[in-house]
Amino acid sequence: MQEEAQDIVRFRAVYNDGEPESTILLTGLKNIFQKQLPKMPRDYVGKVVYDKYHASMCLYKPATLEVVGGITYKPFFDRKFIEIVFCAISSTEQVKGYGARLMNHLKDYVRSTGDLRYFLTCADNYAIGYFRKQGFTTEITLDKAVWMGYIKDYEGATVMQCTLVPRVKYLDVHETLAQQKRDLYHRIFRYSRCNVIHPGLSVFRVDGGLPIDPMSIPGLAETGWTPELSRERAKPPKSPLYILFTQLLDDMRNHADSWPFLEPVDPNHVQGYYDIIKEPMDLRTLEQNIEADRYHSLESFGRDVQKIFDNCRTFNEPTTKYYKAGNGLERYFNARKDELAKKCKEEDSSLI
Repeated sequence: MQEEAQDIVRFRAVYNDGEPESTILLTGLKNIFQKQLPKMPRDYVGKVVYDKYHASMCLYKPATLEVVGGITYKPFFDRKFIEIVFCAISSTEQVKGYGARLMNHLKDYVRSTGDLRYFLTCADNYAIGYFRKQGFTTEITLDKAVWMGYIKDYEGATVMQCTLVPRVKYLDVHETLAQQKRDLYHRIFRYSRCNVIHPGLSVFRVDGGLPIDPMSIPGLAETGWTPELSRERAKPPKSPLYILFTQLLDDMRNHADSWPFLEPVDPNHVQGYYDIIKEPMDLRTLEQNIEADRYHSLESFGRDVQKIFDNCRTFNEPTTKYYKAGNGLERYFNARKDELAKKCKEEDSSLI
């Protein structure tokens, strides 16, 4: 951003640490929120902004300490998420890209302060579009037990979630994607012959044309095409429930409690596991079964998923983190399965 590079504006994390400059910025931020969020009680806004358990990412002009906008949030380090409470840009400074830049600063900063993987917020109808552009979704994969009762819920608001992508520096994401695109094009052009122009075929000049061996067409053989490729049978179609299965699998993988079940249990690390567990199952194996089209009903898919949780409780003690993770993922799967199955049935009753 040009203004940031020229030091016309700055982004800074601000806490109520008693420092004069921090107090000035927090006060300016409070005024922005009170003006831009008129439905919020003014006293409540001030209480949250100055609260020592909350923090803010502030956008301001360093020459005058004039606050342009910001985000106030509350971190829950033990639960690995933050709640975005307020987010606003001054009405005179909007449509300049400040909102997206502000959120990217917050993502990079928050991740540097601890193991925080998720953003949650309650967005009104006017804010949903902005949050979607910043990677938020209304599909909440974080277990309700993790966040329910911890974040502030407002009447008429929609809970939204953003899952941070590991090893991504959000402030550089546009440059990173552009560089990847350039690298991909260079690799393609290194092997591609699409720039070679071959002479046209003369056989079409004869009335009715003439038979021709396809392999004699200039450039065709170099593409790797052979007549056998055209004779290969197409792969059989996937089960009509394929999309439902893959959606459930992706949702489980993105859940906070999925970490023990992503891959098959390694017998070198877990001694005696396969002596006790005779029908092992994990999300990787589940994916392979889906791709092999082994599930032809939601019941058969659900039976294999249930093996993950039953095996977990059979092998682990109730006090272990693995046992608790299995229960958490099971609750999420059952709720999500019912939700998606209902939606699928409404669209096509023959599927379920």
